[in-house]
Amino acid sequence: MMRNQALSENSMPPDSSLVDVADLEKRLHELRSLMRKEDPRDAIYACDKLNRDFPGSGQGWYIASILALRINEPAASLRAIELALQVDADHTLWLLQKANCLGILGRGAEVRALASKMAGLVYPTAGLSASVGLLLTRLDMHREAEILFAEALKLEPKIASHHYNLATVQRFLGQLDEAEASLDKAIELDPIDTEAWALRSGLRQQTNENNHIDGLQALLQQVDDKPRKKATVCHAIAKELEDLGQYPESFEFLKKGADARRKNMRYEVNREIETMQKIQEVFSESFFAEDVEGFANAAPIFIIGMPRTGTTLVERILGSHSAVHSAGELNNFAVDLVNVVNSLAGESRMVQTDLVAMTGKIDFETLGEAYIDSTRSVAGEQAHFIDKLPLNFLYGGLIHLALPKAKIIHVVRHPMDTCYAVYKTLFASAYPFSYDLQELGKYFVAYHELMQHWNSVMPGAMHTVQYEDLVADTRAITESMLDYCDLSWEEQCLNFHESAEHTTTASAAQIRKPVYQDSVGRWKHYEKELQPVADILTEAGIAT
Repeated sequence: MMRNQALSENSMPPDSSLVDVADLEKRLHELRSLMRKEDPRDAIYACDKLNRDFPGSGQGWYIASILALRINEPAASLRAIELALQVDADHTLWLLQKANCLGILGRGAEVRALASKMAGLVYPTAGLSASVGLLLTRLDMHREAEILFAEALKLEPKIASHHYNLATVQRFLGQLDEAEASLDKAIELDPIDTEAWALRSGLRQQTNENNHIDGLQALLQQVDDKPRKKATVCHAIAKELEDLGQYPESFEFLKKGADARRKNMRYEVNREIETMQKIQEVFSESFFAEDVEGFANAAPIFIIGMPRTGTTLVERILGSHSAVHSAGELNNFAVDLVNVVNSLAGESRMVQTDLVAMTGKIDFETLGEAYIDSTRSVAGEQAHFIDKLPLNFLYGGLIHLALPKAKIIHVVRHPMDTCYAVYKTLFASAYPFSYDLQELGKYFVAYHELMQHWNSVMPGAMHTVQYEDLVADTRAITESMLDYCDLSWEEQCLNFHESAEHTTTASAAQIRKPVYQDSVGRWKHYEKELQPVADILTEAGIAT
């Protein structure tokens, strides 16, 4: 714990005009050395003493803020960085640290306000410009980030990471040709940047005349002993080989990449399955028969389901309506749920299934109101906003209890197409079940059973959209979605691919095209390789 009383709410840095600069610099140097040790206690003690002796040193308070975060005290960290900013209100690194603290504390509106202020500034170095650009990217402020990454490139045109960062926002904004050119330059400057190679592979359909397979295979030899990089390159090769119709070879590389990724993960799929089963036990039919008061707000439209099922397509269609704002994949509901449960449980430490049991005892009106409050900064000015986090399927019943007027759209796809699409996607950190076919099959069965449960205990509360029907008759299915959401018909919903709105999902490149049916039945190219999944689904009674 940060022990110094100088971190209290009323701390103020006095005038530092009489500071012994040489002594201060010596103490700061010693403090930075102590920060490199694993155990932070010596550094905390030295920092406390430095801030007592030199309370007007912004650097001292900045270091105190960093140390407070290391010991998981974000409130103390925020107080320290605010003291640093009293010394220099425009110090970019300190402003970034404040944004980080605010984000950890869940004060999203303040983070966005601070980021908007920083977006309008001009920075003297490429590093500062890029750092602020990365903050803006995390907040989905991609147009503003694009400007700052371009400024960084003006100052340092030969730094590969600046080209890569620019490419990421160009991709989100649908500027796919520009993104490919930026990635070409990034790879020219840093030929072993595996992320840049993979991002470039996904921007377009590769052809026999124009692909990167030879370069990727040469790169694979260089990173074969680095599991994460190996997985990235293997997935990129698999994608390009699939584009060329070389299906057995594609799956061979896909499996190599998935195996490399899974080998270095600590994960047990049975724990997630037990959690889903516990959810069904707690939120039984009798639970929904009780009179539960929720928060009466009709703004949210939740789009849920397994990843890679067409949730982004549904988001783009509905988000093109004049009364709807796409807020992206928000984790607010899960965070607010945990906060409400923790306020009820106090300091008790519980396993996941115990936490699930506790959710049945919360005040659902409080949860609903907390969710609406936490999303105000991203909800837009329209009457409705979309929360498109697929994993919210876990909370389908809780969402309905907390927000009975909210709309919930469940997107489903052929089970085998779903499992193949998930298996071939290299996710940043989520969905650890996706890299092993047995675990993927078991997880899908648990998901399927949970969604059947939600439909059983709250009939009519959710609207199901079948992906194959959506791409076959987009107008009819869009009409049914709009009718469910109590929205009038707008022709622009069918022209979603012309929208300038960005998207940050794995479908960022594909979603710029009109509706297409190329992905329907794609799993059949790999029927033999996917047999382990088919066997698990068939045994569970799920038609394949």
